[in-house]
Amino acid sequence: MAMNIPHDKESGDQLPWGLDPKDLTDEDVLAAMQQISGYLDITPGDFKEVYAVAYSQAHKRILSTPAREIMSSPVHFVSDDQPVMEVARLLSQVQVAGLPVVGAKDGKVVGVISEKDFIRRMAGVEQSFMGLVTACMGSKGCPALKIKGQKAADIMSSPAVTVSPQSPVHAMYALMREKSINRLPVSEDSRLVGIVSRDDLLRALAFVPEKT
Repeated sequence: MAMNIPHDKESGDQLPWGLDPKDLTDEDVLAAMQQISGYLDITPGDFKEVYAVAYSQAHKRILSTPAREIMSSPVHFVSDDQPVMEVARLLSQVQVAGLPVVGAKDGKVVGVISEKDFIRRMAGVEQSFMGLVTACMGSKGCPALKIKGQKAADIMSSPAVTVSPQSPVHAMYALMREKSINRLPVSEDSRLVGIVSRDDLLRALAFVPEKT
């Protein structure tokens, strides 16, 4: 489910997310109340108290958003017996940096294959992309030839770190930080149903106030 940044209906401007209730002045509140048609029997102080509670509630709600509401689905994937040449071609075609890997026999999520896996296997050590370019320019052959005949299972990261459709945003964020990964396959009964990327999380977390 895509999340849209809210806009003011009249001006079309983006609304100021991250405004702390304590930063509101009575003048701000009175000006806002004057724009609302009808009678409001509420003081600026009452309004700020209600706003603070609603603000905190929105913070908790957004951090509890489940994976199923922000994941991409259906999702591109490869099987563990797929040649790395085909995997590289698919990564290039769909313009993503990594894909889930499923078992060819049972369809269960068994790993993740990313550009980092290609670079690590080609270089033989943990290496940056530019480090690989440097090594490539200093050698007589292409490092990619080392893995040309291999399968996805040979270079993928395994076991896969997965989440369920019910996993909340805050748990997925913590998991990505802990494991230093950029994507989480979403599985249900060991079957791939979607994927949550770091970008998906950032879009969701853009709605979280900076202060609580």
